[in-house]
Amino acid sequence: MSPLALGLIVLGVVLVAIGLVRARGPWARYRALKAQAQNIARYEAWRGGVRDSGPTGASVALELLRGQLRIDAVITGLGVAAIVAGIVVG
Repeated sequence: MSPLALGLIVLGVVLVAIGLVRARGPWARYRALKAQAQNIARYEAWRGGVRDSGPTGASVALELLRGQLRIDAVITGLGVAAIVAGIVVG
């Protein structure tokens, strides 16, 4: 195996690890906020109240978390691509 191939594989593994570690926290928070928003929607539907259609703090936080998760997915995808490139080159 050539040094280039080995370097690409190592780089890919490092990028995948970084992407996954970075995504763990935001993903857990995203799921918690989604569950909380669904619970509030169920409560207000049961109560018969009208929800304001404007943005809430939770919806803004969800959008920020989605953006961070997209960045983490790109980092992980680049790592997978580097691993594949290393295998193809090697």
